[in-house]
Amino acid sequence: MRIYTDEIINAICLNMADRRGVKPTDVEVQLSWEEEYGYTAEVWVNGRSQYLLQANIMEALEQYFYSEYRLRVFRSDIMLGIDEEAEQFWAEARA
Repeated sequence: MRIYTDEIINAICLNMADRRGVKPTDVEVQLSWEEEYGYTAEVWVNGRSQYLLQANIMEALEQYFYSEYRLRVFRSDIMLGIDEEAEQFWAEARA
């Protein structure tokens, strides 16, 4: 199963909202990929910025795949990528 940028952002928003005790709509996310750090996300909650590393993104995706699709996947089962032509990120769960 493959999801794209919007759903990856939703996964991170839901995860951060749960951790911070806010509504998912109070969370903003900007995804990026850097040679040095890999996949990262800058997250804003109530005006405060925080950077998430790939491990944090994978945690959010694990929870999202289970809560939204009832797929029990682990980080080792999730692959992240970028479709440069479509200019979007993707995450694929191999269950």
